[in-house]
Amino acid sequence: MTDPRDLHLAELAASIPYLRFLGLELRRADERLISVLPFQPMLIGNPMLPALHGGVTAALLEVTAIVGLLWQDLASDEGPWNKAAAAARPMPKTIDLTVDYLRPGLARDAFAAARIVRSGRRYASVHVEAWQDDRSRLFAQGTGHFLLREADAA
Repeated sequence: MTDPRDLHLAELAASIPYLRFLGLELRRADERLISVLPFQPMLIGNPMLPALHGGVTAALLEVTAIVGLLWQDLASDEGPWNKAAAAARPMPKTIDLTVDYLRPGLARDAFAAARIVRSGRRYASVHVEAWQDDRSRLFAQGTGHFLLREADAA
């Protein structure tokens, strides 16, 4: 039997066009949200190594942070998944994102996980880590700050 939270993740990913473009997948592992970026040749920035484009790495980190914030919000809701309510939630707006490129991201699948450092009514701070074969050997990490806008009251 499929866990309803996995269906929620699939719907969340399908609702964000940029995730579909990158081919990014969302998975749960030990109640943590993991972003999976399957390798595609179009993601290569340096064909000599070959290595992932820095912009793709930054996008992986930023999208993982935003989805982590959305997932935290949706996972805390009581009751069944409400697709209309989820679509009505405002997307967190990036204030800034600092990326540390620790080593080249190689031509293979990449993974990322977000840790929400602070999340209030209007602002959130998120730390994100990206790895490939070994979770303890990061190829990038980042810290992002996001504006959380409340939905307009009707």
